[in-house]
Amino acid sequence: MGVGNELKSDDGVGPFIINKLLDENIENDNLMFINAETVPENFTGKIRKENPSHVVIVDACLMGADPGQIKIVDKDDFINIGISTHSMSLSYFVKYLQQDNDFEIIFVGIEPETMDWGENPTASVEKTANEFIEILKGIVL
Repeated sequence: MGVGNELKSDDGVGPFIINKLLDENIENDNLMFINAETVPENFTGKIRKENPSHVVIVDACLMGADPGQIKIVDKDDFINIGISTHSMSLSYFVKYLQQDNDFEIIFVGIEPETMDWGENPTASVEKTANEFIEILKGIVL
């Protein structure tokens, strides 16, 4: 699941990743790619219906790191300190998904360089996004 505002440069890194994966027409019955943009809560029913083993959420994440740095953020830290750029809604979203479900939630944060208006990620964030896509494809395909 990619989360973020595609009109705010690096904040749109999650949707950027999902859109590139969708453009590649990856066929695997065990995968579902969701471009949640700024409304991940709209997909809770779909996720619960599919009952996946894992939910991977990718979003710009303010970690105080170098732009483009990627980190798997422990969901307990994420929920408690709200380091996502959408901390309030994603914190509640993750808590809601965890209720009465056994699937693993993995939050992948990418440090943004800018959150100014712009339709594309900065070069450093786009480079990391493309590297993550290749890693992900290596794991799931």
